[in-house]
Amino acid sequence: MPLPKEFQHPYEFDPKYKKRVAYFCMEYAIDQPLKTYSGGLGFLAGSHMRSAYELKQNVIAIGILWKHGYYDQIRKGDQSMDSLFQEKLYGFLKDTEIVFEIDINNHPVKVKAFYLPPEVFGSVPLFLLSTDLPENDYLAQTTCHKLYDSDPAGKVAQSILLGVGGAKLLDILKHDTEVYHLNEAHALSAAFYLYSKSKNVKEIKEKFVFTTHTPEEAGNEKHDIRLLEKLGFFCGTPLEEIRKITGIEDDVFNHSLVALRLSKIANGVSRIHGEVSNKMWGGYNNICPIISITNAQSKKYWYDSILYSALQKGNDDKIVKRKIELKKQLFEVVADQTGKLFDPKVLTIVWARRFAAYKRPDLIMQDNKFFEIISNAKYPVQIIWAGKPYPMDYNAISTFNNLVHTSKSHSNMTVLVGYELKLSKLLKAGSDIWLNNPRLPREASGTSGMTAAMNGSLNFSTYDGWIPEFAKHNVNSFVVPPVDQTLPQHQQDQLDLQNLHTILEKDIIPKYYKNPDEWVKMIKNSMQDVVPYFDSDRMAYQYYEKAYNYQKIE
Repeated sequence: MPLPKEFQHPYEFDPKYKKRVAYFCMEYAIDQPLKTYSGGLGFLAGSHMRSAYELKQNVIAIGILWKHGYYDQIRKGDQSMDSLFQEKLYGFLKDTEIVFEIDINNHPVKVKAFYLPPEVFGSVPLFLLSTDLPENDYLAQTTCHKLYDSDPAGKVAQSILLGVGGAKLLDILKHDTEVYHLNEAHALSAAFYLYSKSKNVKEIKEKFVFTTHTPEEAGNEKHDIRLLEKLGFFCGTPLEEIRKITGIEDDVFNHSLVALRLSKIANGVSRIHGEVSNKMWGGYNNICPIISITNAQSKKYWYDSILYSALQKGNDDKIVKRKIELKKQLFEVVADQTGKLFDPKVLTIVWARRFAAYKRPDLIMQDNKFFEIISNAKYPVQIIWAGKPYPMDYNAISTFNNLVHTSKSHSNMTVLVGYELKLSKLLKAGSDIWLNNPRLPREASGTSGMTAAMNGSLNFSTYDGWIPEFAKHNVNSFVVPPVDQTLPQHQQDQLDLQNLHTILEKDIIPKYYKNPDEWVKMIKNSMQDVVPYFDSDRMAYQYYEKAYNYQKIE
């Protein structure tokens, strides 16, 4: 049955994409004004929903309307980072006037559905759930206040809201969902909602598709199974029955593992991540096949049209001129935030993404060699950091603040706050080098480098995530060679650091300053190579081809 008329797609479905899909995700980076995202997972979901719209796919999206978003990244008096949780107001969302109840911790909680119409930002229909209603007590209201609650019970309540609330909304809308796509395991409770109605595990396994985005322990949630039962995660199904259908015998409920057991197909988000995921989970019984569908980003949203016009016309002078213009736009933000006047003719490196230990944001400056390199007056270098640490990750915040304080004594180093979609676009367009140095093999995909390449910024990266599927050293990127992963971690870091400095000093700086024609050639290679494969239209197509239409052979 189609959606009610007021929520229907504004197009006839392409016959290839008629299967009815509901996409569940905790965060969506659809456009700058809608602050319902924290980082890469949201950026990915936003591009996916944009491409699903462009390709006329029968997909709808389910998420949560976060009252305070993730957080607003601001500064304290000494320029170090602070977190502001401020109420967000959205005049472009529609109140569906759909209100219903779910149970959390044996209490009825009212849920209201809000709606982002497709024409607002060019996405498929997006329904956002809120518990911030006067009918609820304060604790229930706070369930949708902060993306990724630090309290375990609060985080489980958010998962129930997304999973159970989203599945129940689909019933209210009379949406005959054929595929439930869990983009990460946050909405896994939807499977138990369906099971509470049908008692048919096979039916659930035929409908569920699961995307895992990280090999990181913190990204694969585990909770006490009795806490989940108490909070209503299993929708009233007795614990002994839950153990039978999930295969969880002890008290540690691994959400990703159960998602793999209750889905027909799962995928990692790059070729390497697919291999890593199979190694991670391959020893467990009764899991579904794990394939690879490499992440991608919406070229239509991210790319600079003037740069691509110059590329298509073979106008190298225009490419150079446009990059100067884009750098000037970025440097206005640098000056506004930090009082530093960067030079658009100087080689500019940017490291910008979520601050996390395995991403090693400050690796490049871990010894004095880096400061020697960037102090060379003949071949100057400028470097910018940006990104949001999780607000309770004090180690990551300490790294961020250390960069802030170190940069105070260097006119060519700076750290920006407010890393959201708008600033991300400016940084990618205004950089010459997009630095990415996660510790192998911890980066599942690393999609920011794709959009940097779309804007004439060259990737300078360790050999992880999507990079092995794209990068050719000194042709379209600068690639740090893989180190022996059996070595102690500090030795791996030291080798990567040495390789970073060598490539920067021997390859990047000389090419930028001494061989500008070769530099422009690399920019053109990068822009040409990144599309079409790393445009999210390809990814959205492959989800239908490889996942939604997957038929398990008995």
